Amino acid sequence: MVASSPSEPLSIAAVERETGVSKDTLRVWERRYGFPQPTRNAIGERSYPLDQVARLRLIRRLMDQGLRPGRIFAMSAVELETQAAGTPSAAPLSALHDLALYLLKTHQTAELRRELNQALVRDGLFRFLTESAAPLATLVGEAWMRGEIHVFEEHLFTEQLQGVLRQAIGQMPTAGGAPRVLLSTLPGEQHGLGLLMAEAACALEGAECVSLGVQTPVAELAAAALAKRADLVAVSFSGNFPAAGLQEAVKSLRAALPTGVELWCGGAGAARLKRPPAAVRVFRDLAGIGTALADWRAGHAAAT
Repeated sequence: MVASSPSEPLSIAAVERETGVSKDTLRVWERRYGFPQPTRNAIGERSYPLDQVARLRLIRRLMDQGLRPGRIFAMSAVELETQAAGTPSAAPLSALHDLALYLLKTHQTAELRRELNQALVRDGLFRFLTESAAPLATLVGEAWMRGEIHVFEEHLFTEQLQGVLRQAIGQMPTAGGAPRVLLSTLPGEQHGLGLLMAEAACALEGAECVSLGVQTPVAELAAAALAKRADLVAVSFSGNFPAAGLQEAVKSLRAALPTGVELWCGGAGAARLKRPPAAVRVFRDLAGIGTALADWRAGHAAAT
């Protein structure tokens, strides 16, 4: 199958996937605010030019910063870009980040993979995760949100980093210890990079990890927790997960899991979880996983 050109307009499903704005919301904005203004393709379906998709990314970014849609849509294109440029953005933290972004933008994927591998060998897995991989993933995501890289380039980066992490996890001892951690994302969350980084961090601390990959329905995740006798269920939410459905999704999962199984939530999207349900632990970064696992082990040692 021939891949579509990065310059072609996107379908409404593709816009939902790439911006995190739901189809229903796009239609409401179109009626209420007059934007976006899709054209129609040969069979009458909505088709969104890439300049509108780029603007939708900025709108989503400002909404995540707390601005109301009415205020955002009243801005001119220049005001929108100026406001978005003034929001907090991750800055390169090391020479590796600068080099990795350059290699990504020039499509030198083999060289990018080699640099990531060398950083892993040089720094060890924990430092690689916390000082190289996670910040770099944030930088790439920010660059995509600003329209500085294409979707396919973000995917190229993800594939290279996932390959490095899977290789590192595969080289760890296979006999995991307690706790047993079941990892997945919920339906609507297709991004698995954060999940894989969490798996690497847990495995590094000696936990036994069972990954179900992405988009596991709540009922299936609860059934897997029982079948695999999981002690913890860890779910990852990227910044693209719809904020409107986040609270209810976590609440539903918590209710479906057995009482004795802890629920951990991480990723950029989880940071928007303002009022986590009871018995849900939210992680702001990977560095907290080691402490959380130590707390779990201490608590269960005291209970036995």
